[in-house]
Amino acid sequence: ESASGKTALINALTTFIPPMAKIITIEDTPELQIPHQNWIREVVQTTKAVDSGGAVTMFDLLKAALRQRPNEIIVGEIRGSEGNIAFQAMQTGHSCMATFHAASMEKLIQRITGDPILVPKTYIDNLNIAVIMGMVKLPNGKVGRRVTGISEIVGWDSFSQSFNIVEAFRWEDIETDRVAGYLDKTRHVYHYRIGYCIGLFREALVRGSKQAGVPIDMILPTRDLIDKVIEEGDCIFEEGSLSMEEYLGEFCDELIRFRN
Repeated sequence: ESASGKTALINALTTFIPPMAKIITIEDTPELQIPHQNWIREVVQTTKAVDSGGAVTMFDLLKAALRQRPNEIIVGEIRGSEGNIAFQAMQTGHSCMATFHAASMEKLIQRITGDPILVPKTYIDNLNIAVIMGMVKLPNGKVGRRVTGISEIVGWDSFSQSFNIVEAFRWEDIETDRVAGYLDKTRHVYHYRIGYCIGLFREALVRGSKQAGVPIDMILPTRDLIDKVIEEGDCIFEEGSLSMEEYLGEFCDELIRFRN
C-alpha cells in the first residue's frame, strides 16, 4: 500500500545492521537514509525517449551491485525484472531487503511469481520474512501507519502445489480500533452503529466495546427496538442495514449468543 511506511521501516531496520557492513541501496527516487559510513547509494538514470541508450535501469544497477561484494543490498522498490535478479542474489547468499506493493501475502506471491518478475516458485523460500504494512484508521479518527502482519515463508510444497507460510504476527487490534472508533463517534446518537460489526467483526465487537468503555448491553438492541426500526423501514446509518429483516435476524441471534 502506498504511504504505509515501507521506506520508513527499512530506514529503521538498517540501524540493526553491523556498523562496519558494506551496504548498497538501489532506488529510482532517493529516499533511503542509511546511518553507515560504508554506504553506496545507486540511483536510476533516465533519459529522453528518443535516446534510451544512455539509460541505467534498476536491473543494471542490481547486476553491478553483485560485483561489489556488499554485505547488504537494499532495493527501494521492486516492480519488474530486477526482482528476478534480487532472488538470484539471495540464492547465492547475498542478504537483500526491498519494498513491494501487495495487499496481502497471497498477492505478494502472485506478483513475484507472475509476469514481469517471474521468480520460480522453488526460489520463494529465499525470502525469509515478509512484513505487511498498511494505513489504518485509528479510534481517534486519524490515519496511522501500522505493521499489520509478519509472515515467514517456509517453502514450496511440490506435492500439494502450495506454499508453506507461517504467520508470525497479526495486528488484531485493527478491527478492535475500528469498532471502538465507531462506538465512540456514535456515543451521543440514539442508535449505535452496530451493523458494521456483523460477520468477521463479531469478536472485535466485544473487544471494541471494552476499549471504548461502552457496556455491551447498551449495544445490543431489544426486539422491540428492532421491530420498530423494521416497521419504519428506514435506518439513519447507510451501513447499518437495520432495515433488512433477514440481516437483523442473524444479527439479533449472534448478539443473544454473545449475551449468553
